[in-house]
Amino acid sequence: MKETVLDLLMYLFENHMEEEPHLPPAPLRTDLQKKLLHAGFDADEIGRAFSWLDAAASEPAELSNLPLAEVSAPKPTSFRVFTAEEQMALDVESRGLLVQLEAIGILSAQTRETVIERALALDNEELDLEDIKWVVMLVLFARPGEEAAFAWMEDLVFAETAELLH
Repeated sequence: MKETVLDLLMYLFENHMEEEPHLPPAPLRTDLQKKLLHAGFDADEIGRAFSWLDAAASEPAELSNLPLAEVSAPKPTSFRVFTAEEQMALDVESRGLLVQLEAIGILSAQTRETVIERALALDNEELDLEDIKWVVMLVLFARPGEEAAFAWMEDLVFAETAELLH
């Protein structure tokens, strides 16, 4: 089975997160790893997915070393400029979604940066809008204190999926 880390993360969320509200701590993941191996996922991909989720729960490296005053909410006149690498990985719709989610308060500047960092860490050539919705949802799920934003994204992801199925 040739699956991407994002496929594994989506499978993990859809199948494991119903049983447990959060990913178990690293020492307690053996049973979960066995379930994923049994489902056909590669051990290396499972390790990468766990590392991806662990990194999603923390601040981006470039923000974690800054004083709190520099990490606060952006000024109303500021805007996010995407780098060439980010533009190659995130299509126009995906970048627009991130800007919109920040504008309506679903993502903070720090969480937006984590989403971008985690999206790039997937090593996919290009992520489309649906992929980015999943990345946002998974990052919000992994971060404590983001329950309301997570619930909003979960409704967005699963409501649109249900509409497509009917």
